[in-house]
Amino acid sequence: METGTLSALPWALPWVGLLLFLIFGVRLPRPLPSRGREDGPRVSVIIPARNEARNIGRVVDSLASSTYQDLEILVIDDRSEDGTGELAREAGRAHPGRVRVVRGEPLPEGWMGKNWACHQGAMEASGRMLLFTDADTWHAPELVGRSVAALDEDEADCVSLSGRQLMESFWERLVQPHVFTAMLARYPRLRWPLPPKRWRGAIANGQYILIPRDVYDEMGGHEALKGEVVEDLRMAQRLVRRGKRLSIRMAEEAFTTRMYTSLSELVEGWSKNVVLGGMATLPPWIRGVAPLLILLTGLVLWVAPPVAGVLALMGIGGSAVLTWAAAAVGTSVVLWCAACWRMGAPVSYGFLYPLGSLVTGYIFARAWRRGGTVEWKGRQYALKTETLRREP
Repeated sequence: METGTLSALPWALPWVGLLLFLIFGVRLPRPLPSRGREDGPRVSVIIPARNEARNIGRVVDSLASSTYQDLEILVIDDRSEDGTGELAREAGRAHPGRVRVVRGEPLPEGWMGKNWACHQGAMEASGRMLLFTDADTWHAPELVGRSVAALDEDEADCVSLSGRQLMESFWERLVQPHVFTAMLARYPRLRWPLPPKRWRGAIANGQYILIPRDVYDEMGGHEALKGEVVEDLRMAQRLVRRGKRLSIRMAEEAFTTRMYTSLSELVEGWSKNVVLGGMATLPPWIRGVAPLLILLTGLVLWVAPPVAGVLALMGIGGSAVLTWAAAAVGTSVVLWCAACWRMGAPVSYGFLYPLGSLVTGYIFARAWRRGGTVEWKGRQYALKTETLRREP
């Protein structure tokens, strides 16, 4: 092998290092206790729902079938235009006394829609425990009881769950592994609750947050988060910063979510979360340049090597460039095939990682370009600068 070719191999070390980091440096949350409780304090489940006709019957039926005895389910119909409220009532009729549908009030100025619906649900709730979950989820019958058991076991002030992400379309399988792998790299140590000084590293999954009512009220509830786009992240930071114990647990066999079903939904949904949520995890001094740096890093890591390899095969760049590109691409394929396998997507999608990176980069660039303008569920929000910059 030529000296120039050998000298190119060390340039592939960043890709090898990243792969080793994901294998050995990431510590996934602990699983939920295998046995749950069937009795205990009343749990009020709050489901904010706007135009969720596709999902609402399934989530209501799964929650209403819970083996946890003292449970009330509140569906907050956030001015839906597709019959969500009536479908929720229809699902609830099969479980008398467990389900109540609340017609949401008009959205006040300064509030995000989901936060307003959660706030209304909390005001209607009668339970000592509040469980906030999304309409696009499914819950195994024992899940609530196991979550209450985890709260007790960890002596926690809040429990949030990571479940299985369902991906059934081409675009979901292409993009979701990229987004969640990036999140895993940003939050590699969620196995144990964080101390207050590490509050920027705190995160919760808004698809499932179980919190005692007194802790929720002490933190200011959703009123303290009313203008936040990524309210679950901000709630987590707020809890940890104030010395509360936040526990993240895994429940992939008992809790599933299908967040998006099409490319347009992926773009709209992640455009809402990816930049604004990411900025909330960074110190103020770096936020101005962080979006550009993150975007360029993604292009360098996942797009540049295959492009360079193709050019080298065409005679542009020589054998050293080809060797470097082959090493970087080979390592990347292993990484992304493993990521797809871990998330439940076909392993073959790992070979399409450059396309997945480009689509993810487009989503990120779109969100960055739009700045404080957010669209979701048929509503548009113009966020004020102080909302984007303030600390929790």
